[in-house]
Amino acid sequence: MNPELLIRPSTSEDVPLILDFIRGIAEYEKLSYEVTATEADIRESFFGKHPAAECILAFWDGRPSGFAVYFHNFSTFLGKAGLYLEDLFVRQEFRGKGIGRALLLHLAGIARERKCRRYEWAVLDWNTPAIEFYKKLGAKPMDEWTVYRLDKKGIARLADESL
Repeated sequence: MNPELLIRPSTSEDVPLILDFIRGIAEYEKLSYEVTATEADIRESFFGKHPAAECILAFWDGRPSGFAVYFHNFSTFLGKAGLYLEDLFVRQEFRGKGIGRALLLHLAGIARERKCRRYEWAVLDWNTPAIEFYKKLGAKPMDEWTVYRLDKKGIARLADESL
């Protein structure tokens, strides 16, 4: 472990920093227009009565350098929980120092400790540097699967049909 690098779980005091990282990854992915999260949303989702996600933070020489947001999913086939990495982001000025790898390794340790049977994430198909990085770690693409999504309006429309 590099002595300049500290990785720790986030706390409720880190909410502004978490939101700043979310905006940073959205900018990198050219999706800034999709960020509607507020500090109140993050506080409730990460530290509320029923947390939906967790976050670890990376600091290089005491400076916030990266983060990873994750949550548990579940495999009915395995009958076990998995760990899903929602976001991994390292600020540009800190890239190349092994911070992204350290965050992924830290999460692998959490997955093992929690007896998860899968550790999964998605990557945008144009993000070649990330894809190559993940392949070097031994991750394999799930090419036979296609992700489907309903947005807020789609959820409402479908839910209305059930009435």
